[in-house]
Amino acid sequence: MSLPLSGQAAVDQLLELLDLKQINAATFRGESPQVGAQRVFGGQVAGQALIAAGRTVDPERVVHSLHGYFVRPGDPTVPIDFHVENIRDGRSFSVRRSTAQQHGKTIFFMSASFQKAEQGLDHHSPAPTDVPGPDELPTMADWVKRHPSRAASFAAGPSAVDVRYVGDPGWVKPGDRVPAEQQRVWMRVAGTLPDDPLIHACALTYASDLTLLDSVLSMHGEVWGPGGVIGASLDHALWLHRPFRADEWFLYDSISPSASGARGLASGRMFTRDGRHIASAVQEGLLRRIGA
Repeated sequence: MSLPLSGQAAVDQLLELLDLKQINAATFRGESPQVGAQRVFGGQVAGQALIAAGRTVDPERVVHSLHGYFVRPGDPTVPIDFHVENIRDGRSFSVRRSTAQQHGKTIFFMSASFQKAEQGLDHHSPAPTDVPGPDELPTMADWVKRHPSRAASFAAGPSAVDVRYVGDPGWVKPGDRVPAEQQRVWMRVAGTLPDDPLIHACALTYASDLTLLDSVLSMHGEVWGPGGVIGASLDHALWLHRPFRADEWFLYDSISPSASGARGLASGRMFTRDGRHIASAVQEGLLRRIGA
């Protein structure tokens, strides 16, 4: 089993997804990759919503936070329209609300805040030190070879993001995953991105939705798919702390502080290889057991 697109070809497809068509001053239109998925990947619609919002803001103002809700499954066979509302342009901050719609209904909405560069206090918690580097870990292709039947859905689409699990992925066979209190994954966009900071922020937004909920399952040694759990993102928040490049390795260090009522909460911190804390994410997801 092989991945249809990889490396720069997959990155170019990701850039095409983020290259929205502008309909008017406040409306943009995006497409989805035709890979046979039943619904639009949440990270895609969040990244596109952020691009739409960012294209209405002074380029000197950089996104520092976003908060979004996944309302309905997205239909990958039809375009998504993004409507941007200008909430406020202040002296230092700009706030936008970006709403994604299909078939006349909202499927996702996001509030995003942008700030002009300023100087101030600077500190952050240290990065984990007991983590092997990405070059020491299996690639996604390695995992696909080990678990071809379980990885079918993951191998169906492009691999614009290079993901290296420190432990087991969340889609190995039931019983094959050892419970762990944290999940750590190295990530990077698997090619070269333009220098535009908004593109890097959107790529990181896209990547931040790939593995975060896995940390909820990790607490119980659970897995995705038959014999395990099915799930969907309910909401997503991301804070961007420092400049970064999404096409350079970063460690996604995630935990799950709580799960109950068929919902699980996950939080993650992202660190560069030299230990800079570049971003933090929090997500709640719907998680339901299914049969084998």
